[in-house]
Amino acid sequence: MSKDLFSLKDKVIIITGGAGLLGVQHAEAIAEFGGIPVLLDINDREGNDKSKKISKKYGVNCLFFHCDITNEKSVNQTVSEVIKTVGPIHGLINNAANNPKMEQGSEIPDHRLENISLSNWEKDYNISVTGAFLCSRVIGPYMVENGGGVILNISSDLGIIAPDQRIYMRDGVPADEQVVKSVTYSVVKHALIGLTKYLSTYWLGKNIRVNALCPGGVYSGQPSTIVEKINHRIPLGRMARKDEYKSAIVFLLSEASSYMNGETVVMDGGRSTW
Repeated sequence: MSKDLFSLKDKVIIITGGAGLLGVQHAEAIAEFGGIPVLLDINDREGNDKSKKISKKYGVNCLFFHCDITNEKSVNQTVSEVIKTVGPIHGLINNAANNPKMEQGSEIPDHRLENISLSNWEKDYNISVTGAFLCSRVIGPYMVENGGGVILNISSDLGIIAPDQRIYMRDGVPADEQVVKSVTYSVVKHALIGLTKYLSTYWLGKNIRVNALCPGGVYSGQPSTIVEKINHRIPLGRMARKDEYKSAIVFLLSEASSYMNGETVVMDGGRSTW
């Protein structure tokens, strides 16, 4: 096997939610292996800042485009602009997601099933699922015209298991006032796996591969009490580092995974095995 199979040299790869914690890590992995990361986000300040830093660090042309992936017109216009600027698109990472913070406030949490508003449900669903659908529907045909490509959907360990709400429970708080992981996060991450399987068989014979990656929880300064509970549920005994998924990103985007299609790769420290 040649290490050249892992090369992403000159591959133009779009990352939605590109200015976020994992979006930046995905972009760095692509840049390190010679690819051209294209960050899509609605956060202009962070997007421009991150793209410049990645370009400087890796000596590649990392680009940022403002795009509302829940808006079909915005997606169409942005994709056309990307192609006009850097050429054909070879890969798409559907990474954008709204992950509500687990706040420990005194009021009844508004993300409990009984209290979550329809507008919040629609917002979370639109960002993760509708956004992935629109980007795939627009970019997929361009890939077909260009001879192939890769779509990678970023799901979660909570896309294959239910959230363990005991992690967030506090002593002395009534059951109906406990903080919980939002229903939307679990639902959208499951939905992305369904979208992966559908798309993987849609462009038959067109050299389009579609897979999903299910990361586990990433440590980013969460409260120690919650981290301790999470770590106890992971066989490896810890949460992931933010850069720990880079190798999987490169593998799934490159020719190293040329015979993988419609699959769900789980990297959660073993949590979902229990």
